[in-house]
Amino acid sequence: MTSEKIVTAAMLAIGDELLSGRTKDKNIGHLADMLTMAGIDLKEVRIVSDDEPAIVAALNALRGQYDHVFTSGGIGPTHDDITADAVSRAFGVECVHDPEAMRLLGAMYERRGMEFTEARRRMARMPNGARHIPNAVSTAPGFIIGNVYVMAGVPQVFEAMLDALLPQLEAGTKVKSRSVLSPFGEGDIGGPLGEVQKAHPMTSIGSYPKFDGKSFSTDLVIRARDEALLDAAEADVRAMIEKIAAAKKGA
Repeated sequence: MTSEKIVTAAMLAIGDELLSGRTKDKNIGHLADMLTMAGIDLKEVRIVSDDEPAIVAALNALRGQYDHVFTSGGIGPTHDDITADAVSRAFGVECVHDPEAMRLLGAMYERRGMEFTEARRRMARMPNGARHIPNAVSTAPGFIIGNVYVMAGVPQVFEAMLDALLPQLEAGTKVKSRSVLSPFGEGDIGGPLGEVQKAHPMTSIGSYPKFDGKSFSTDLVIRARDEALLDAAEADVRAMIEKIAAAKKGA
């Protein structure tokens, strides 16, 4: 059996618009996909409003529990973009106009012939001592402090920042998966499948019901970090299906 390295993560999605339904979040699913491919387990997602105490409380809870914490939203130019202030408060440091961020943004607006207004300068604010996450889309950087990675809420920008960030991160052993189609619905396999899961505690077996208009079936997805564990669990899942089929045939 190979040695398993497990690295965990959480996400904090920030914004009143997410909770009101005005904006449909796309970043959670993208982050989950990318972390799975990288061998990082996304264990928890929280959504909070544009409220500084709520952001601070959630961030402090998550960063002490997981290896990596990713945030999205609240680093734009408007008055309700308060993520930089909240993260600074959570870490007990001053929120400042980062000199390099000011230089990057100032040069970008000069190239575009636009005024570098006070509102736009807000996008250069971050905790004192934070490191940049590059933004290939719109220049304004995200930032890193401790094990927290602060990124934009706009999906295109979030994805670009994540692409720049992921190669830097500690990752774990990647999760492998196998899929077995059961011709029976969850009502038939629920009890036996629970026993199979108990017998293979180092695997995760997901049950996903399907209906083709005439009958139910179930897609069973087995996940583990070790090939031998997958083999053993898959064999027992297939044996379970055969046993149910034989019992139905004999009934």
